[in-house]
Amino acid sequence: MVCTSTGATSYLLVYGTEVVIPAEVEISSLRIMQEDELSDAEWIQSRYKQLALIDGKRMNVVCHGQLYQNRMSRALNKRVRPRQFTPGQPVLKRIFPHQDEAKEKFLPNWQGPYMVHRVLTGGALILAVMDGEVWPKPINSDAVKKYYI
Repeated sequence: MVCTSTGATSYLLVYGTEVVIPAEVEISSLRIMQEDELSDAEWIQSRYKQLALIDGKRMNVVCHGQLYQNRMSRALNKRVRPRQFTPGQPVLKRIFPHQDEAKEKFLPNWQGPYMVHRVLTGGALILAVMDGEVWPKPINSDAVKKYYI
């Protein structure tokens, strides 16, 4: 089967030609009839030419794969909304399943409110409790959401 991301079959990339199925041998296709009429030397020469073209086919597949990845990333990035946090902004922090606070099924998933003390590069935040105590460990901004008072 032709892979969507590469635009080629894996057999083609390995062997340089499409696979011959048993039904194609029984009921001769055009490709099989052409190969039957060749002498051994001509068949070896045509096979050698096909194998020499494998690198070109692989390069086409690499280009096709990069274009496919670019299309997928563009489609994904259309739906991503950038989140900007500023120091002093109230936020809620997610309670992760491995934390001690996550004991029961019906407890809330968010805790807080906290204040953003400092915004670090790469999307990390240093939070502070509302009374001013600063947490020493940064937290990823994906685990935080804005709190509207």
